[in-house]
Amino acid sequence: MTLLHHAAIVSKLSTDIASKIIIAPKGNYQIPLPDPIEAIKYHMESRGLSRRDLEKYIGSSKSVADILNRKCPLSIDMIRRLNAGLGISADVLIQPYSTVKSAA
Repeated sequence: MTLLHHAAIVSKLSTDIASKIIIAPKGNYQIPLPDPIEAIKYHMESRGLSRRDLEKYIGSSKSVADILNRKCPLSIDMIRRLNAGLGISADVLIQPYSTVKSAA
């Protein structure tokens, strides 16, 4: 393959890639923070953690289940421990999120 042929391939690839890029107008765009429970689940999955591993940050196995099933909100102490222990941003964890009421 000649240098000219390589240049033609690179030029074609560059044009193809450039045509797929969307240029946004100038301005400040804020990416929304993830849902707190989804952030915890992501950290669990990405680090190979089990629900039992969360007990030292959240409390009993029932508390872990209640949090992950959205039956009750995170407490400030839980947020602090998850932030310190797992490195999940406190900004993410303090966000309000919906909880479900159990049918009793």
